[in-house]
Amino acid sequence: MATTPKPSPIAEAPPRPGDSYVQSFARGLEVIRSFSAQAPRQTLSQVAAASGLTRAGARRILLTLQTLGYVETDGKLFSLTPRILDLGFAYLSSMPIWNRAEPVMEALVQQVQESCSAAVLDATDIVYVMRVPTHKIMSISLGVGSRLPAYCTSMGRLLLAGLDEDDLRARLAASAPEPLTKHTVTDIDALLSKIAQARRQRWCLVNQELEEGLISIAAPVVNRAGRTVAALNISGQANRTSAKVMQETMLPALLAAAQKISGML
Repeated sequence: MATTPKPSPIAEAPPRPGDSYVQSFARGLEVIRSFSAQAPRQTLSQVAAASGLTRAGARRILLTLQTLGYVETDGKLFSLTPRILDLGFAYLSSMPIWNRAEPVMEALVQQVQESCSAAVLDATDIVYVMRVPTHKIMSISLGVGSRLPAYCTSMGRLLLAGLDEDDLRARLAASAPEPLTKHTVTDIDALLSKIAQARRQRWCLVNQELEEGLISIAAPVVNRAGRTVAALNISGQANRTSAKVMQETMLPALLAAAQKISGML
């Protein structure tokens, strides 16, 4: 999410083991992050390779996670258990705003007949914290906890717009923008210009830059200090709803919903 001006954590050197850095804990998180939709079940060797650990180190962490109930194994393959959701739920439960925002998002979906999502900024990505879908409009499955690059998403550009200039440039550089479609903007100066536009107009539309055929428009969720802490968007199919139609017919409802959620903060 947007932060008050301070040195960018991305621009700094990565932390090194010391009194304030628990390396074993960091390695445990790397093991957890090695599992994904593409690798839901892995051998010990695969986990070690994906997390940059030795087999012995990965084995100790996996067995610890298994003892705690976060990992299970059939003797060869390891996989996460549903208990891992407790870690993400701890964040969501500490932000009850999203439980209160869900009815607002559901009403918006009913009004515009398109999917609605809410996300926050985490380093160079957006992370979905709430989603009310209608039709399946993307080739990838999205849900709470899903991550997408900030530079090529409507919510991401609005959230980046809330950063100070140094932090913004550092995050764009760390993103290493690549063309996901023929429409994706990857030039840093061009991205800065689009983000500046989003900051001025207080909304952002991205047309088929993340995935061919996908169009989305986002509005900011701000706290009482006027700081952007999240973003709300509507997504649809370009062959069904043009950018012009989305802006003219859906943006007012989206802005009203974002303002209503902002008022809950």
